[in-house]
Amino acid sequence: MLMARAFTLIALAVGLIGCGSDDGGGGGGGGGQSRVVFAPETNRLNAYDVNNSFTKQTVIPSNDDDPQNGIDINGMVCFTRDGKQRFVAGEDTGQPQRTPGWGFFQLDGDEVGEFSATEVGKMVPTFQDSVDNREPYGCGFLSDGRLLTTDIGNQAAGPPTGQLIIWFPPYAGPFGSPRYCKLDIAIGTAGGIYVDDDDQVYVASARGDGFGVLRYSGPFPTSDDAAGGCGLMDSTGAPLASNVVREPFIAGSGNLPAPSGIARSPQGTFYVSSVINGVINEYNADGAFLRRVLMPASGERAPFSTGTPFGLATDSDGSLYYADLGVVISLPDIGPGPNLGTMRRIRFIEGAPQVPDLIDSGLNFPDGITVLEN
Repeated sequence: MLMARAFTLIALAVGLIGCGSDDGGGGGGGGGQSRVVFAPETNRLNAYDVNNSFTKQTVIPSNDDDPQNGIDINGMVCFTRDGKQRFVAGEDTGQPQRTPGWGFFQLDGDEVGEFSATEVGKMVPTFQDSVDNREPYGCGFLSDGRLLTTDIGNQAAGPPTGQLIIWFPPYAGPFGSPRYCKLDIAIGTAGGIYVDDDDQVYVASARGDGFGVLRYSGPFPTSDDAAGGCGLMDSTGAPLASNVVREPFIAGSGNLPAPSGIARSPQGTFYVSSVINGVINEYNADGAFLRRVLMPASGERAPFSTGTPFGLATDSDGSLYYADLGVVISLPDIGPGPNLGTMRRIRFIEGAPQVPDLIDSGLNFPDGITVLEN
């Protein structure tokens, strides 16, 4: 839930400071192409029309907005690859009384102002022991429709207990019914997911040994039993894979102290955000550092004028979008400031990143962002 996520960032940032942690093409016009940004904030899901001055609609109100029909949405929003306007997002309505998970939604309507969304399923796994609230965040789809999710686990201290899970369709139906297999149960503060065209999976990890961006290679399980590649069991009794390869891809460092979001440009480079120092770095296809495409002005202290990016997304024109948490650093307090979050877009001219466009402001805890194009 929102308040728990705010404390998550505060704890993470303090932990990082205590440790001394030392798309590149066109403009984003898109012609007549429909391009809509979907982004959660304050437990609600908003949509913005990129082609119409970022006209805004709240597609799913939070439970606080509408206690009877509202749903609490958080983290990444991931549309299926079949073009049917179905998506997955973190759903933690009623936490902690209700177990959080990932909702599966059907989106209806053709444009901002006309959208509606119906939750048609919910995926609820077991979680590793954690001193913090259970927090769903990342999602992504393999080419054949299998779903991947991350949950954060311990956020700033203790053993790494973030998870990477693969889910097997169908996702619609009785809540909590989809089958799954855990691919990793020891990620340090697990964050965003990116799945490439070869079904390699990249996961941001913000702390712990080997923090940075992790890469996972299959073959991934096809079912939740030994015959499908999921023959082990974790301490909660949930199925666990044995043959998935995990390797470091981009190392965290003083240059990238809190990896959180990851996205890919049309040119095949990677963008990775680091929320605590307000940067977005670009890396080549092999994970080597190329440049910073976003960084605060010299001498600035959070809240930075360019924001504190968390979730990332790109569009087919190469524009880069980010969810800015609006972090304030006023020691000993570190965390999202009230109404300081924003949504922004970076366009590129001849490969050079431009001053970010403001999509929306005055937000509380915007942590995920995606772009739907038709």
